[in-house]
Amino acid sequence: MSARGPYDAGRFRDAYDKVVAKWPAGTGAVTVPTPFGETHVLVTGPAGGRPLVLLPGGGAATSASWYAQAAELSRTHRVHAVDLIGAPGRSTPAGDRHPRTVADLGGWLDALLDGLGIGETDLGGHSYGAWIALHHALHAPERVRRLFLLDPTQCFAGFKAAYLLHALPMLLRPTPRRVRAFLDWETGATPLDADWLALQEAAVGFPERRPVTGPRPAPEALRALDVPVLLLLAGNSRTHDPAEVAARARTLLPHVETDLLPGVSHHALPQSAPPGLGRRLGDFLAAPAAPAAPGVPGAPGTAGE
Repeated sequence: MSARGPYDAGRFRDAYDKVVAKWPAGTGAVTVPTPFGETHVLVTGPAGGRPLVLLPGGGAATSASWYAQAAELSRTHRVHAVDLIGAPGRSTPAGDRHPRTVADLGGWLDALLDGLGIGETDLGGHSYGAWIALHHALHAPERVRRLFLLDPTQCFAGFKAAYLLHALPMLLRPTPRRVRAFLDWETGATPLDADWLALQEAAVGFPERRPVTGPRPAPEALRALDVPVLLLLAGNSRTHDPAEVAARARTLLPHVETDLLPGVSHHALPQSAPPGLGRRLGDFLAAPAAPAAPGVPGAPGTAGE
């Protein structure tokens, strides 16, 4: 466990609640026990809607960050947005037992779906959450109907060296000022929600656990994945090369569509996504479960409107 810098739990809760307040009216929350601790989940949408599980990026992204897409996605789906176990948010690890391997993450997600009463689900994730989602689809493809990956990291290509160099001061000695400076650098001119920014700053010093990192999914496993995948990439991402990520994904995944989101960076997602992202995701998730014919991957295009 790490406790870096001055951490004010009350300030964090207040900042978290301000972002959650942007979700649709009627949004509720449940706490699901798992072998790795209690997992906090925001829930919205019709009770009889098809289940959709959303995983946020790492750090202080939290379940709340999906607020800009929640209304559109919950028109047809019962949306379940998850606070990652051990990361900033309202999930609570079970003592020293927290996920330490990719297999642990698969077991945690299996237990979470069981606790929610979900057998098969649509699944989506951003950044680190997309890495977890992709690994889970490989671990339990029978439980994933359709999968979307929003600017995923470490799935098809590595980080840019410049990104790692800019992130290093924030990772080694985080302060609110360093968090803000890093986000300003990565997002450029993209306007960011003030309440979401306040949550990132309030999370400094949160007693988080070391996240599971690596490896990238094995190429042979990706080639065998019989699940429809939508890969959406941030056109201005400084995290990795979007063209390289898209090209590699089209080479490896048999049932993939790739799209570029222009004018937005990695850390501006999903809360500051271009207009039309929610509808693009909804259209993909509304399609039949059966994948397209093998060997006919989707062509790159533009999802922003």
